[in-house]
Amino acid sequence: MICTSIQNKTLSEISAILDSGAVEMAEIRIDLCPSLTYADIEALFSRTDVTLLATCRIGGSVTEQEAEHKLCKAVEAGASFVDLEIEAPESIATMIGKTATQYGARFVRSVHFYDGTPDSSVLDKTVKSCLSGGADTVKIVTYAHSHADAERVMALYDSYKSMVPSGRLCAFCMGAAGKLSRFEALRRGAPFTYAALSEEERTADGQWTAEEMRGALYGGGSLWRGGVAQVPASKSMAQRAVIAATLACGTSHLAGYSPCADSESAIRFARTLGAEITQEGSTLIVKGIGANPRIPQEVFTGESGFLTRISIPIISMLQSGSTTVNGEGTLVGRPLLCAQETMEAFGVTLSKSSVPLRIEGNLHAGKAVITGKGGSQLISGLMASLPLADSPSEITIEEPTSVPYLHLTANVLREFGIDIKLESSCGKLIIKIAGGQSYKPADINLEGDWSGAAPLLIAGAVYGSVSVPDLSLDSTQADLAVVKVLESAGTKVTVRHGVASTAKSPLHGFKCNLNQSPDLFPVVAVLAAMSEGESHLDGVGRLASKESDRAKAIIGMFDGLGVESRIESDTLIVNGMGLSRRFATGNLLKGGSFTSHHDHRMVMALMLASLGADSKIMIDDVECVAKSFPGFHLVNC
Repeated sequence: MICTSIQNKTLSEISAILDSGAVEMAEIRIDLCPSLTYADIEALFSRTDVTLLATCRIGGSVTEQEAEHKLCKAVEAGASFVDLEIEAPESIATMIGKTATQYGARFVRSVHFYDGTPDSSVLDKTVKSCLSGGADTVKIVTYAHSHADAERVMALYDSYKSMVPSGRLCAFCMGAAGKLSRFEALRRGAPFTYAALSEEERTADGQWTAEEMRGALYGGGSLWRGGVAQVPASKSMAQRAVIAATLACGTSHLAGYSPCADSESAIRFARTLGAEITQEGSTLIVKGIGANPRIPQEVFTGESGFLTRISIPIISMLQSGSTTVNGEGTLVGRPLLCAQETMEAFGVTLSKSSVPLRIEGNLHAGKAVITGKGGSQLISGLMASLPLADSPSEITIEEPTSVPYLHLTANVLREFGIDIKLESSCGKLIIKIAGGQSYKPADINLEGDWSGAAPLLIAGAVYGSVSVPDLSLDSTQADLAVVKVLESAGTKVTVRHGVASTAKSPLHGFKCNLNQSPDLFPVVAVLAAMSEGESHLDGVGRLASKESDRAKAIIGMFDGLGVESRIESDTLIVNGMGLSRRFATGNLLKGGSFTSHHDHRMVMALMLASLGADSKIMIDDVECVAKSFPGFHLVNC
């Protein structure tokens, strides 16, 4: 990225520069902006639309104590990076490093050789000194008197690959002989390079202006700005709430509803059972039928895998005979892993393990040990139906997966008066359900969808900036995990007053386990492709029975995009490259024709990739994205 150095400005002047949209990252030289008060620093670094680096050099009118306090204040307010020269006292370095860790900022330890470029042995000691000084990112700047000087500094990128993780070494040269090294640094994988705000504000020989660097790197292109992007209500929460309200005797109000194909399928299913559902504005009004529904001989669950699985136990609890469950699209023939074995443990027989299927028998309360390898959705159905039995039940889940979804189910059911306890023990999840319960009507607010927010937040982190309202860090939605994933890749996710924001950041390879949130896999895979270095995404085994075989779909997508990837055991390994390096090396993602495999999550991933492609990405089926996020778009694909 291009880090524009800003100095000798007031708060209002700095704000105007950042508001211009021309700056993708900025270094704020606090020591050279003497008018900035502590309140100004807090206001400035609390911005969420531009990645900011705080620097305050010790010396002149800035004392050690002032530098420490001002840098800590910047980090506490929201600075993404904090830069401290290696000569600073150890006590200050310790305090700033501790504060950076606490607030999620990256700690830059910097060294400047203003008179020349030392030999390789000194450079070697310098890198090691920065690392031992707590550096998350190492910055080495020398003065180059010759091309050989510059080459010696550039060689650091290869020499320290094993010691300094990809995307965390920033090394370049001052001086006319070092001018090209500032651009070359991006070609070698530096997280950022520095540029002056204008010719008048160059601070060293050979320094580019930000405008010159933008022209050379991006050819004059502008940042992607998502602005304030609204996401639908969580379909995971909406579907659960519609079912619970249907089973209640009375009228419930579900505020914040927005339609998508899966949620609309849940409403049609509820009406089939006898519920009366109307909508006023964004509020669903559900007149439930208690535990006395009408169960027809055949029910239709659309293309929703969750609705299909949750309906099976509910139907088996309430039916008087047998019932056929049918669906459409990618749902038909999709394996319902472990469904037959799980239902047999409670006295119910399924004709087969895919839709259409027939349900025979009635659900019985009791104790059972089942596997979690088939996911959480059928278990959510058991949680919703077994409270209606006369006696208590206990489900022990071995190798549980998608556990956050089970907590979401429990939380929604509690809103409707159902008592369920979840306990973890020795790697197993135990669900205790009292019998003889009844659903009570409730008025609840539906949360915004973290699944739908994920591609938007990733787009902001890779390409520009975005803010997404109606999201909560207290949510039990599984895909809240995208926050930790983004932070592990090197960006900050700010959530204030229910608004989540990201800004374009220098991203590096990361490791994450998506076993509990498989819906994130396609878009997180694109994040990995746009992050410098190798990333490891665990949880591939959960992808085979989704709307597509997503592991194969992702590998196929990467083959078309020109991204190196492979699957080893349960892990997808992606060799990624940061956006700035892709531009600097001419290695943008490849455009062309792609298939979504009629999978809404793959559409989102391809649209996300299209922002970093060298030509248009054409997708064979874009409409299927309406399954979860009608109207989703990032660019015109």
